[in-house]
Amino acid sequence: VSKTEGRGFESPCPCQAAGACLKRAPLRAKALVRGLAGTPRRPLFSISSKVSDSKVAKVSPGEFFRQVRAEGSKVVWPTRKETVTTGIMVAILTSVLAVFFFGVDKMFSAIVQFLLGLLAK
Repeated sequence: VSKTEGRGFESPCPCQAAGACLKRAPLRAKALVRGLAGTPRRPLFSISSKVSDSKVAKVSPGEFFRQVRAEGSKVVWPTRKETVTTGIMVAILTSVLAVFFFGVDKMFSAIVQFLLGLLAK
């Protein structure tokens, strides 16, 4: 199963060659150290040119908007109740955090005022 779904990523150690890859692991480590010392080295992974070489299909503006509408219809939009509930939760949590940080600010202000009062004496 490919997690990249054909997006052009080539693994430095593909599953089919796991045995050969494990044998080359010390050589890769040495190449990395040499590369850090200024010797050019092969990159551990590369993005395939398949993605960049592909031609993008030209579509008319009308077709583009039809495709956008089709993709938008696939989205599972939240219901009004979910949106209102989420908005209320955001307002409540924002208010709670505002009160909390107001209290923390007042506490630090009192501490600084106390310490400055000690210096003034």
